[in-house]
Amino acid sequence: MKNSLLEHINLPKDLRNLKAKDLPQLAKELREFIINIVATKEGHLGASLGVVELTIALHYVFNTPKDLLVWDVGHQAYGHKILTGRKAVFDTNRRLNGISGFPKRSESSYDTFGVGHSSTSISASLGMAIASQLKGENKHHIAIIGDASIAGGMAFEGLNHAGVTDANLLVILNDNAIGIDPSVGALKQYLTNVKKGTEKQDNIFEALNFNYSGPIDGHNLPLLISELNRLKTVKGPKFLHVITTKGKGLKQAEENQVTYHAPGQFNAKTGELSAKSSLEQPPKYQDVFGETIVELAKKNKNIIGITPAMPTGSSLKYMMKEMPNRAFDVGIAEQHAVTLAAGMATQGLIPFCNIYSTFLQRAYDQIIHDVALQNLPVVFCLDRAGLVGEDGATHHGVFDLAYLNCIPNLVIFAPRDAVALRNIMYTVQLGINFPIAIRYPRGRGHILDWKKPFETIDIGKGICLKQGKDIAVLSVGTIAKSVEDALLKLNEIDAIGHYDMQFIKPLDTVLLHTIFKHYKAVITIEDGTVIGGFGSSILQFANSHNYKHQIKILGISDAFVEHGTLSQLQTMQGLDVATIKKTIKNLLFSINNC
Repeated sequence: MKNSLLEHINLPKDLRNLKAKDLPQLAKELREFIINIVATKEGHLGASLGVVELTIALHYVFNTPKDLLVWDVGHQAYGHKILTGRKAVFDTNRRLNGISGFPKRSESSYDTFGVGHSSTSISASLGMAIASQLKGENKHHIAIIGDASIAGGMAFEGLNHAGVTDANLLVILNDNAIGIDPSVGALKQYLTNVKKGTEKQDNIFEALNFNYSGPIDGHNLPLLISELNRLKTVKGPKFLHVITTKGKGLKQAEENQVTYHAPGQFNAKTGELSAKSSLEQPPKYQDVFGETIVELAKKNKNIIGITPAMPTGSSLKYMMKEMPNRAFDVGIAEQHAVTLAAGMATQGLIPFCNIYSTFLQRAYDQIIHDVALQNLPVVFCLDRAGLVGEDGATHHGVFDLAYLNCIPNLVIFAPRDAVALRNIMYTVQLGINFPIAIRYPRGRGHILDWKKPFETIDIGKGICLKQGKDIAVLSVGTIAKSVEDALLKLNEIDAIGHYDMQFIKPLDTVLLHTIFKHYKAVITIEDGTVIGGFGSSILQFANSHNYKHQIKILGISDAFVEHGTLSQLQTMQGLDVATIKKTIKNLLFSINNC
């Protein structure tokens, strides 16, 4: 009977009542369950399919949640969620008010550590293990980390510390040779050689004082259970090397692991992706970047592309294909990516360092110390800026305007459309003597005819998109389109002016003085946090020059934004067209009836 085992498994204690010989059948059912839900609801598929047996074995052998599992990044934790009390609500995964796509402490006691960014599991698990020692508790602590994530610097910091402790820590390396894109670097080659049996160097993990075992087949449940039971008896830091196949159990996901990392909707039976619209659509902003950098690099030999493990997501893959010697995927290593770019800039190269906004947070010291302090002309291209939708709080790029705004020397630009993104990239490669951050959102723009002849952009200058009489709306970035749409719905359109300020830093003070002298009130709008961002800078400008205008700031509230569709989240934050229109009307009524 289909799902005859899984339908009776609600918590790991139920799983542990099964006989070991029944677990392969449970693995088959769990895979089918994940595939059937993700096929229609969407989400991260390949990573979770690849660790089904490992997930079952861990909860079967260890006494979770007393024994503490930490899943690095968390893309692979769907099976874990289903087995730990969330099977009935798994179809709400990544949906507004539903369960998170990543492990989350507030969601379940089995989610021992909140994740979403990589390379954190070893440090967190070690912290838990040391805490258990100090409290006299007898617990097991397990960090499950992928071969892409373990190459991150923080993971090595955790290994380095753990190796000089006697903490009860088990690090499990889920080695499938791929993260979102194929893994890269010398460590990847080392692990490949270990799997082949051709590695001649000493074992790197044993050299760090870990009790190493493996590599073993991560889809062999009896072997996994036997080895995990053995490791429970081993004292001190331990390391288990497990070989898995990302996308295991779905042919297309195994053969096309990049696409099926998060494939969108697909046919659960055949695995075929749902047909895309045949209508011509505006390009994704990542593709505008990817195609433009290739176009520019063909004429400017000093342009270099850098990304930390996101060649597909950033579309730097186009340059990597055409100019492999000038485009670098450095792996999950944001700090290294930034300082690598800084080093290149000292030698006259023009590095375009493409990092997701939320991941650039991981390299904050390097931005300040290695780039801005030395005033090096590094070009940061921040993809996924603003709200990103279903990935939720760990992935929203809403803090960049604020955390970059306070850094001296750094210029911050937010293009309102694909043409502006293309033109700022053209402008900076002509030659700048300062670092610049160019931030743009996930998804598509609204312009079909975007490959226009290049034009230079005046650094620090804004643009008047529409004159008005009473209220000036100042926007930065692609949210300008929502403002334009809101204005078209207003009867009092002549009363409203709209300005694309373009630069958050430096502000166009000449234009701002003109605005404050002409209008009665000002609205600022940004898709970043209202604390310390663009609106805060406008308030500071007004205060410094003794302007008494009413100023309304629209942006992301001072709270972490959860997961949901982009339109749902924009509505919740008051950044949708209808709410923008209402805000303008209310302010217009207020100033005209004072």
